[in-house]
Amino acid sequence: MSKILVLKSSLLGDNSQSNQLINKVIEGKEVIIRDLAANPVPLLDLNVMTAINSPVDTLTEELKPIQLLSDELIAELKSAESVIIGAPMYNFSVPTQLKNYFDIMARAGVTFQYTEQGPKGLIGDREVVVVTTRGGIHKDQTSDTIAPYLTSILEFFGITNVRFVYAEGLNMGDDMADESRSSALKALTV
Repeated sequence: MSKILVLKSSLLGDNSQSNQLINKVIEGKEVIIRDLAANPVPLLDLNVMTAINSPVDTLTEELKPIQLLSDELIAELKSAESVIIGAPMYNFSVPTQLKNYFDIMARAGVTFQYTEQGPKGLIGDREVVVVTTRGGIHKDQTSDTIAPYLTSILEFFGITNVRFVYAEGLNMGDDMADESRSSALKALTV
């Protein structure tokens, strides 16, 4: 049985559209769930930047746990055979909690390295499915910053096998919302 890492980032918990779709497809599967809203990682600031970019033996007792958390998150991602990311659209972007997750993991020499040919990801490729939910319609529009951002950051880590599943128009009437959720669920179970 493959090990699936599930990253949830919705602030809405059980009421979240992205969480509900993900929960339906992971039933009965071996998963590691990282709920970034319920258990947020630290916001990138000078302390976090110092913690993730310094040798652990030079860190204060206050900063060591930050690097250890980063190490844990990186190990979790590396050990997963596939990943499901819940990425609802908040104000035209990913939730802060999801951005914080990637910020604490972006470590030169650990998750990526710079080469003469440009950055090279060190995580290793695996299948990633991004479940993105939106109140309006944004797919293939300039207002969709989620797909380009997640594609870029995952590629930066060496992950190129990324598929997006959209549930859009969720605030545009019950019929449209029901149809969009149904279509997304079908795309997730394929």
